[in-house]
Amino acid sequence: MEREKNQILYLVIPCYNEQEVLPETSKRLREKMESLMQRGMISRESRIMFVNDGSKDRTWEIIEELHAENPIYQGVKLSRNRGHQNALLGGLMTAKTYADMVISLDADLQDDIDAIDRFVEKYYEGCEIVYGVRSARKTDTFFKKFTAEGFYKIINLLGGEVVFNHADYRLMSRRALDELERYKEVNLFLRGIVPMIGFQTGIVTYERHERFAGESKYPLKKMLALAVDGITSLSIKPIRLIVLLGMLIFLCSIAMLIYSLFRHFTGNTSIGWTSLIVSIWAIGGLQLLAIGIIGEYIGKIYLETKERPKFIIEKVLR
Repeated sequence: MEREKNQILYLVIPCYNEQEVLPETSKRLREKMESLMQRGMISRESRIMFVNDGSKDRTWEIIEELHAENPIYQGVKLSRNRGHQNALLGGLMTAKTYADMVISLDADLQDDIDAIDRFVEKYYEGCEIVYGVRSARKTDTFFKKFTAEGFYKIINLLGGEVVFNHADYRLMSRRALDELERYKEVNLFLRGIVPMIGFQTGIVTYERHERFAGESKYPLKKMLALAVDGITSLSIKPIRLIVLLGMLIFLCSIAMLIYSLFRHFTGNTSIGWTSLIVSIWAIGGLQLLAIGIIGEYIGKIYLETKERPKFIIEKVLR
């Protein structure tokens, strides 16, 4: 069902130490929003909301200056650094009170902002959620491309429903955000949670640009942490794989027992130490891996039972 146009759009941009990019980012986003307003695609009440995730540089001061300069800029200041996913959620939950639709994107504007027009068009066509999907990974190194695409494939293989080559560049309607608010887990992985909501969805493809200033806030360590959070929050298949590996090793041990008995009764009792050492290392490694995976899940359960707030908002500029 198509919607009436000229509705309120909010852009939500999580920021962590983004003082180098904010002046240019704010300028480009304002121009994009004003263009959409002039064409009657969005309301004049639409806004750009920056979420400061405990930055240690001048990020919040710049957001305050932008807000004082033009009311189109708004700011949300978290009480401390809570990580990208929590900062994004904090911005989405704040914006949904005022907006009909919300688009989340990164502060470095590597995601093509010209795709915003097609996001909004899909929304007016009736989509509650619109995913931004990369058409290619030409700007990525071979290692980044290989690991990123492998991550999406592994997630889907383990039972998690994620949109391939989609990060956090998406549009969500107020209705979809209301449903997202009902998901209470602390172990946040929005790329996996949002597809669970359902409703009518759409996809907009775009090409990702090079970062024009500053450094990436997602080094390999954070990417690996996000991957672990994604797998453990969406699937219990890793634990089931441990069970299958245990059964496989048990069958191998029976085979080794039969082999040893055969050697004994045929008079060949001198068995080499190689197979013994390999077995010890293999079983020991598997046990440590199994304990680690189970411990990861227990740790997540521990955090969930505490029901700590995912974010605390210190200040909102409106």
